Amino acid sequence: QVQLVESGGGLVQAGGSLRLSCAASGGTFSTYAMAWFRQVPGKNREFVAAIGRNGVSIYYADSVKGRFTISRDNAKNTVYLQMNSLKPEDTAIYYCAANSGPWYPTDSFKYDYWGQGTQVSLSS
Repeated sequence: QVQLVESGGGLVQAGGSLRLSCAASGGTFSTYAMAWFRQVPGKNREFVAAIGRNGVSIYYADSVKGRFTISRDNAKNTVYLQMNSLKPEDTAIYYCAANSGPWYPTDSFKYDYWGQGTQVSLSS
């Protein structure tokens, strides 16, 4: 059983940057593919970025490509999301997720473990 704890969210001005972190415990981190999703109240959870077990395979949603960077440090059991050039539409609760089986990077239903989420809010 893996526990995921996100941190790093907050209120930032449009055009600014934030770095989210997701610390994992209770499992072998390097055996999990990891992803970030986000959700706005009343809307479906949306794929943001995903990274494979060895950090080589990386996927981004078109809406964040070129602005966000996902990375992982298997020695620290942590996955990161560097968010630059933030826009008001990036406002959401950001969730970290872990996949232990066959991996479909953008499919939230294929992720087995989820964090509690961290709020990212943009002021224009």
